[in-house]
Amino acid sequence: MNGYERINAALKGEKPDKVPVMLHNFMLAAREHNITMSQYRDNPKLIAECFIASIEKYQYDGILIDIDTVTLAGAVGVPVDFPVDDPARSHEGNLLNLEDVFKLKPANIENYRYVQNCLEAVRILKEYYKDEIFIRGNCDQAPFSLASMMRGAQTWMLDLMMGTGEQINTLLEYCLDAGTQFIKLMCQTGCDMVSNGDSPAGPEMISSDMYVKYALPFEKRLADAAHNEGVKYALHICGNTDVILEHMLTTGAEAIDLDYKTDIRKIYDAFHDKTTLIGTIDPSGVLALGTPDDVREKALELLNLYRNSNRFIINAGCAIPPTTPSVNIKTLIETARNFR
Repeated sequence: MNGYERINAALKGEKPDKVPVMLHNFMLAAREHNITMSQYRDNPKLIAECFIASIEKYQYDGILIDIDTVTLAGAVGVPVDFPVDDPARSHEGNLLNLEDVFKLKPANIENYRYVQNCLEAVRILKEYYKDEIFIRGNCDQAPFSLASMMRGAQTWMLDLMMGTGEQINTLLEYCLDAGTQFIKLMCQTGCDMVSNGDSPAGPEMISSDMYVKYALPFEKRLADAAHNEGVKYALHICGNTDVILEHMLTTGAEAIDLDYKTDIRKIYDAFHDKTTLIGTIDPSGVLALGTPDDVREKALELLNLYRNSNRFIINAGCAIPPTTPSVNIKTLIETARNFR
């Protein structure tokens, strides 16, 4: 099997010849290609070159393409900083008063520079690899997360307690429209999967009941948008998601992307025969700062737990730091390749 076939098998619950590997390594790929994050985000050809070089070096199965965690936010007017050698970031919202949500003009993200750069990089990589390597185009924030960026995280939490239902729902619908636009544009690149992140909707920020009320319905609609385009969908939420695992299953996503803070045995019990897990190696404590033995130990813990399930793609639980030693990435992949 090649990488594309391996990941497709895992997403269908079929047995791959080896446990598939997908890395969330855009920062590391840029660093190893000797370019800054500024050069990376500004040039789709360089983005593609970074991942091609990374595949040649490590021989993994699936590429997760993104350029930061604020591309969609920037496209709807959230102020964004662009450091030279760090991913872009936002510190404040652009919707200062929640009641102004009714004055928002419909989102139009297509012409935003960094949306186009991301789309073009995915097109280049899909054309280059065709059906050899699995290509996942990340579409940034799910609606709850985008609303959090538009209002500012603390203010958004207060909104959920003090805002009117009409105001909150109107903002979430606006964010859904922006997110759906990104998914439809990404699906036109020919990618094999699209994905969103919704970490502010996790239990470390809001209750399970609030997740079900304000986040889950919109995650489902994003998954539906991808499926209507004939493309598979993945959802990522950071932090400890123990209490919402069963709810996340109802999104219809082919894969759920989780990090190391969620109890792996609870994930297995909930997911192993229903949906595919992507994760969950600690990107900082293990991959970036650990030894090869640490990486091997944590990888084997996951591999052994999922020994009797085909629905597993090993990955870091979130973005891999650019300082991660090459030997640790090689150890992770070697452990997966040699696992029997």
